[in-house]
Amino acid sequence: MRSPLPTEHVALAPYCTLGVGGAARWTLAATDAAAVRAALEWAAEQGLETLVMGGGSNLVVADAGWPGLVLQLAMRGVAFEPAGATVRVRAAGGEHWDALVAACVARDLAGLECLAGIPGRVGATPIQNVGAYGQEVAAVIEQVTVLDRRDLTTVVLTGAECGFGYRDSRFKRADAGRFVVLEVAFRLAPGGAPRLAYPELIAALSSATPSLAQVRDAVLALRARKGMVLDAADPDTRSCGSFFMNPVVDAATHAALRDDAGAPAPAFAAGAGQVKVPAAWLIERAGFAKGTARGAVGLSTKHPLALVNRGGATAREVVAFARELQRGVAERFGIVLHAEPEFVGFGAGPDVAALRGAR
Repeated sequence: MRSPLPTEHVALAPYCTLGVGGAARWTLAATDAAAVRAALEWAAEQGLETLVMGGGSNLVVADAGWPGLVLQLAMRGVAFEPAGATVRVRAAGGEHWDALVAACVARDLAGLECLAGIPGRVGATPIQNVGAYGQEVAAVIEQVTVLDRRDLTTVVLTGAECGFGYRDSRFKRADAGRFVVLEVAFRLAPGGAPRLAYPELIAALSSATPSLAQVRDAVLALRARKGMVLDAADPDTRSCGSFFMNPVVDAATHAALRDDAGAPAPAFAAGAGQVKVPAAWLIERAGFAKGTARGAVGLSTKHPLALVNRGGATAREVVAFARELQRGVAERFGIVLHAEPEFVGFGAGPDVAALRGAR
């Protein structure tokens, strides 16, 4: 394999925001598409599985680690290209996501401003269809350039071909593990108005016609109050962010959701007679208050949707606590929550399968 050579036995916990998990048998940082291709060829020759890793913000790595190659995406580069009345923003898969959002807002380009403060890399955003505060990347992704691991060819997929859904895409379903995201192209509106749809964000804004920068600042402040902006001084940020996805239910199911005082559950329209219920509300009303702890694992003291490593936690403890939360909500409300992060190195264990749900 061409230089640089992979490194043996690198601990993965320091590269993941949750801070749990064992070591990788081999790791390599790829700075361009040729390095990605060469690394995949080398791993195939060695009979090793390859885990593609970005910022580690959406991963739960097993205590046993990863027995194959961890390929870290380190490609860099951002280009702003006029495209009619819009601007095409092309960003390498290894670019830091929040830095890209900040750069777009600084250029008065609308479409990503509500997604500020989310950790991770650009390449992960189409996989997860990253979203927050009423925005999703699916709305502005024009195309995704990927490397097909089946034949190591480069393919350009349109946004429509990505099969986006709520925190979902073809990259998580039928084509899970097939593609490596090399670049994402976004189509943004210069001088466009902020896209405001989330009541909490609207209430946090002092202006009825805020600028993109004001929206970004408000989002960062809201996320920080919830421990959702990485901060080494804040132990509540040692997490994967939101651990469970907000469940989508029909109107009848929502109507039956009441807290102990009889108040109805909050909800947001999800189309076709369905609504999205905040998983945080379900978790708290199922008896798990902010700060609830089970040894070294617990809920954030700021937000019940974040599972935090309180210091020295193991992946086994994280999974056990997540299953306790999942069971508690199911018993209280009859709704099964599904985990948002990816689980790496766990095999086919029943607890992780239950947390993943049908994908």
